[in-house]
Amino acid sequence: MQDKGLDFKHKEVVNINNGKRMGYVQDVCADLESGTITSIIVPSGNKFFSMFSNANDIVIPWQQIKCIGDDIILVDI
Repeated sequence: MQDKGLDFKHKEVVNINNGKRMGYVQDVCADLESGTITSIIVPSGNKFFSMFSNANDIVIPWQQIKCIGDDIILVDI
């Protein structure tokens, strides 16, 4: 069976400005009218508090995504 589309949840997000590993994609936001992805969401670094709230999640706009590889997403933030 072939994969359809991109499986973001298995890709690690890395900031190209400082080389920091930000974590794995938790969710994606899309514009349902146009069918385009508008941003990706990465959990905040504080894992203890992320169990109770997603208010500190990092939302990365699509324009800041520079490269999508097999297992990594490079962002410029």
